[in-house]
Amino acid sequence: MINKFIASVLPYLPKKFVWIFSRRYISGKKIDDAVAASHKLAKEGIRVTIDHLGEYISEISQADEVRKVYLEMIDRFEKEGIQATYSLKPSSFGLQIDFETGYNYVREIVEKARSYGSFVRIDMEDSSCVDDELKLYQKLHDLFPKNVGIVIQAYLKRTPEDLEFLAELHSPEKPVNVRLCKGIYVEPENIAVKDRKEINSHFLEALDFLFQKGIYVGIATHDRELTDGAQELVKRYSLTGKNYEFQMLYGVTPELRKELLAAGHQMRVYVPFGEQWFGYSTRRLKENPRMAFYIIKALFYRG
Repeated sequence: MINKFIASVLPYLPKKFVWIFSRRYISGKKIDDAVAASHKLAKEGIRVTIDHLGEYISEISQADEVRKVYLEMIDRFEKEGIQATYSLKPSSFGLQIDFETGYNYVREIVEKARSYGSFVRIDMEDSSCVDDELKLYQKLHDLFPKNVGIVIQAYLKRTPEDLEFLAELHSPEKPVNVRLCKGIYVEPENIAVKDRKEINSHFLEALDFLFQKGIYVGIATHDRELTDGAQELVKRYSLTGKNYEFQMLYGVTPELRKELLAAGHQMRVYVPFGEQWFGYSTRRLKENPRMAFYIIKALFYRG
């Protein structure tokens, strides 16, 4: 109860206070911070996907600035020799303001990644964005099937239909690549499932479907029930690292991450950075109110 209360009021507190919490989940505000965090993770045998924080721009002119950041970011990480992929939120490229402009900017990012033999993940945002983001993925997948992927959220009631759509796009020549997550955006009950057990059931059903279709999956979860269920499915289908990887957020459940690595699974960590950290951080806390304990502890204990 106390943790949930703290989580609900945190967005209204001074940003300096919220930063105490945020540093656990964000590599930093600058690209150098993300590079340093990625090198450290690499020493643990962990791959990364890099995300520049920011979403829902208000003017299409802002998209060009985001585009420049991503082009610079890709060059920097490739020159550093880091095994990285890149995640982006289409709303930060103005997709909902002007689809064609957003598409052209994102296409340029994917082309840049492809020039290095790398990969871009199109993040899925709230339900108002899903149709546009699947359309964006379809267009880019047709051009760069091995260099672009999409995210599917298990809690959305439309997800089974979206999975069928992706299965139709998938072929050996043009493989589909999916990150499967629970979903974090606050949605009405007619759009998203609310019960945790039901969401977990939908997650494992979706994962089973993707494995049956031979689609590569980034299994994005920190829920032990789901990591256990995923490992059972991996054994059932005799899958290898060519078929899947586990994915986790920076700073979340490091012990479970170590267990999965020790069990021989591939791991990729989502490493966010940027000045627009506030919204991301407050969503993380709402998702996991227990983290409020660490905020209070940080006020009294250094480190």
